[in-house]
Amino acid sequence: MDYESTQPKDFSYSFCLTKDLNIPLTVRISVLEGIREKKPFTKLLNDPTLKFTGVQTSDFSDLYVTCQLYADNKPLTIPIRTSYKSFKNHWLWNEWLTIPIKFCDLPVTTQLAITVWDIYGPRKAVPLGGTTFRLFGKHNKLRKGKHKLYLWPDVEADGRDHTATPSKIGEVDEMDRLEKLVKRYDRNDMTRLDWLDNLAFRQIEKIHKEESSRSKKLYLYIDLPKFDDFPIVFSEPEYPLPVAPTPPVNGQTQPALLTPSSESNMVLIVDPEINRENPVEGKHRRLVRSHRNGPLDRDLKPDAKTRDELNGILKYPPTKALTAKEKDLLWNFRFYLTRDKKALTKFLKCVEWSDSTEAKQAVELLPKWADIDLDDALELLGANFEDRSVRRYAVSQLKKADDDELLLYLLQLVQALKFENINDKSSSSSLAEFLIERAIKNPILGNNFHWYLMVEYEDENKAVSKMYGRVDFWFMTAMTKIERLRAIISDPKNGLLQFPPLPLPLDARIEVTGIIPEKTTVFKSNLFPLRLTFSLADGGEYPVIFKTGDDLRQDQLVIQIITLMDKLLRIENLDLKLTPYKVLATGAGHGLMQFIPSSSLADVLSEYNGSLLMFLKAHHPEEKAVGTYGVSTAVMDTYVKSCAGYCVITYLLGVGDRHLDNLLLSPDGNLFHVDFGFILGRDPKPFPPPMKLCKEMVEAMGGANSIHYQRFRSYCYSAFNILRKSANLILNLFALMVYANIPDIKIEPDKAVSKVQEKFRLDLTEEEAIKYFQNLINDSVSALFPQVIETIHKWAQYWRK
Repeated sequence: MDYESTQPKDFSYSFCLTKDLNIPLTVRISVLEGIREKKPFTKLLNDPTLKFTGVQTSDFSDLYVTCQLYADNKPLTIPIRTSYKSFKNHWLWNEWLTIPIKFCDLPVTTQLAITVWDIYGPRKAVPLGGTTFRLFGKHNKLRKGKHKLYLWPDVEADGRDHTATPSKIGEVDEMDRLEKLVKRYDRNDMTRLDWLDNLAFRQIEKIHKEESSRSKKLYLYIDLPKFDDFPIVFSEPEYPLPVAPTPPVNGQTQPALLTPSSESNMVLIVDPEINRENPVEGKHRRLVRSHRNGPLDRDLKPDAKTRDELNGILKYPPTKALTAKEKDLLWNFRFYLTRDKKALTKFLKCVEWSDSTEAKQAVELLPKWADIDLDDALELLGANFEDRSVRRYAVSQLKKADDDELLLYLLQLVQALKFENINDKSSSSSLAEFLIERAIKNPILGNNFHWYLMVEYEDENKAVSKMYGRVDFWFMTAMTKIERLRAIISDPKNGLLQFPPLPLPLDARIEVTGIIPEKTTVFKSNLFPLRLTFSLADGGEYPVIFKTGDDLRQDQLVIQIITLMDKLLRIENLDLKLTPYKVLATGAGHGLMQFIPSSSLADVLSEYNGSLLMFLKAHHPEEKAVGTYGVSTAVMDTYVKSCAGYCVITYLLGVGDRHLDNLLLSPDGNLFHVDFGFILGRDPKPFPPPMKLCKEMVEAMGGANSIHYQRFRSYCYSAFNILRKSANLILNLFALMVYANIPDIKIEPDKAVSKVQEKFRLDLTEEEAIKYFQNLINDSVSALFPQVIETIHKWAQYWRK
C-alpha cells in the first residue's frame, strides 16, 4: 500500500488512505461479558415456550453473532455469522469474520450492525441484543484495535444513521477508564516499566473479572485490524471508466468482455453454507462406504503411487485436518492399513461417526489392528474421539504401560476424564476404572491421582467439578484402610512441629515427621513463598517451597514435559543432566515445589565478579584440568550438557520471561530454569531472543570459540532431532491439556498445540533441522539478554527486601 504524508516545517505525519486498502474488511468477535437474567415466572406463564429457550436451560447457552454493514440507512452486505460453538463457563468466540466488502469500497458513513442471537425454538432464534458501531471516527479515521460495545437487550441492531442501538452509552465506570489507559499503553503513549506493568495488568484483570461478574449489562468485545499502528483516513476511490461494449454480432449488442482490469474489481461473495455437507457428496460417501463393499475392500492393495500417498498421510502431525479425498483413500484401504500401527488414528479420523453403519464397521476393525504405541493411545483419549468403543480400545493399550511410564502421563489422563461423558447416570468409565485400579496398587500413583482430582474439583464449571468429585469419591471408596488412615493423619490440625510419619504429598516415597522451624525462610518475591524444611523418618531433611496465591498448574505441566523429554533423551543414550524438580499444585492458588540447593545467576555473577566459571571453580577446583579452565572435568561436562538441554526444551515450549533471577546454577554445574509463568511464546519483555542463552553462560564454557561451546552446540542439535521424533507424543499431551485451565493455554486454546508444533519444524529433514537450529543459536547469542531490563529487575528485587 502507498503511504502519504504532510510535512510542516517541524512535523511529519504518516498515514494511509482507504482507497489504497484493496483487502476485505475483517472483524474479530472476541467475548461477551455480563450476567443474563432468567425470564420471570409471569412471562413463562404467558409464553410456555420460553421454558425451553437457551437462557432458561443453561447459564451459557449456545449463542451466535451476526454482522452486517450499513450506510445511509441501507444494507451494504448480507449478514455474516459466527460458526457454531459450545460454551461451558463463558461466551468466548475469538473468531475472525471476513465481511464481503473491501476497505477501499467503504463509504464514510459505514456502520457495523452486530446482533447476538439465542435459540427460541426449532428453526427459530431471538435477538439477545444488538449494537451499532461506526467504523469511522473523528477526522474520518478508521477505527482500529479492541472495542467494547454495549448490547441493547432483546433488540436487533438497526444500523441506521440515527440508531436506537448505539455502541456507547453515557455511563462510564472504573473499567472503562482502565481500558482507555490500556489502549494508550498499546499505542506506546505511556512510559513502559515491565515489572510494574505486569503487576498493574494483573490488578486490571482482577478488577475486570469482578466488574464482569456483577454487571447485569452485556458488553461485546470486538477487534479490528491495527495496520502496524498507521492511521487510516477515508478517501474516495478513483473509479475507472466503464469498459466499452464489444461490436454487435448479427445486429445484436454483446455484453462487455471481462478484461484483467475489470476482473480485479469483481466482488467476491462468501457462501455462508460453504462448510455444510453437500448432500450429493454425502450420498456418494454413503454409497462408497456401504457394508456391501466390505468384501471387495478386504483384498484391495495400493499401487506404488497410492502407497506413497498413504505414507504421506500417515506422517501428518495429529493436528493436521484430512481432506475429503484423503479420508476416502484411508477408508478404501482400511484393511490393508490394519498391519500399520501408526495408521489407526488417521483411519479413525476419516470415519463419519454420525453414520451408525459406518461407525460399526470401524469399531469391528479395532481388534484386528496392529497394537498401537502409547502416544497414539493418548490421542484417542482426546476430545476428537467420543465413541466409547474407541476410548475403551485406547485404555486397553494403556494397560501395557508400567507405573513409572503411567506417572509421566497421569496429568493428561486426568484431563481426558472430561471427555468420558461421566454423569449422574453413568456408574463409571473405562478410563476412570483403569486409573483407580492402578492408583490403588501404587501409593505414588494414588497420591498424585488424588491431588490432580482435587485441583480440578475447584473448577468454576459446576458440571466438571461434580464429575471430578464423583471420580475421587469412587477412588476414596476403593482405597484400603491403611491409605484412609494416612489421609486422616495428614490433617494439619494434628500439628506441624512433630507428627507421626506421613508421606509427603510432593513425593509420596518420602515420609516426613515434622517441620524444622529454624530452617524456614521467606523468599524475596511478589508472593513471598515459604521455604519449609521437613524432618524425615530416617533422620534426613527435605526442603520444599510452599507457594500461595500462585497457580502452579502451568509449572506442573512444564516440569512434567521436561521429565518426559529427559526420559526420551536417555532412551537414546543422551543424558543432558536435566533437573526436573518436583512440582505439585494442591489447589488452584497454592502448591508445593521441591527446593534444589542452588543460586540464581544474578547472585552468582554479583558474588563472583560477573563470572560463572569462578563459581564452579570455587566449588570444584582441579588445577591440572587445563582444558576445563581449572574446573573439574565432570562439573564442566554437567554444565555444558545442562545448558544445551534447557536451551532446546525452553525453545520448544516457548518459555518466556527469562532473566538472571530465574536461571539457577548448582555447585555441581547443573543449570536449570524455574518459574514458568509464561510459555507458548508469551513474554512480558519486548523482542525476546529465540533461545534463552546469555553471554555469561557462553563465557563459562570458554567463549564462542572454545571446544566446550562446540560440544554445547552439538548436544543441542542431537537433542532437537531426538525430541522431534517424539513430537506426536508431546503434541498429544498438550492436546489433552487444552481444557485444563492452564493460564497460557486458556488464552488461545485453539492455537496451543499448533504453537508447540511450529517449534518442532516437522517439515524439515534432520540435516535441515540442524541448520535451522544453528541459526537459532547464532541469533540468540547475538541478541543476548538486554542489560537494561536486568538492571530494572535488580532494582525491583532490592526494594522488595
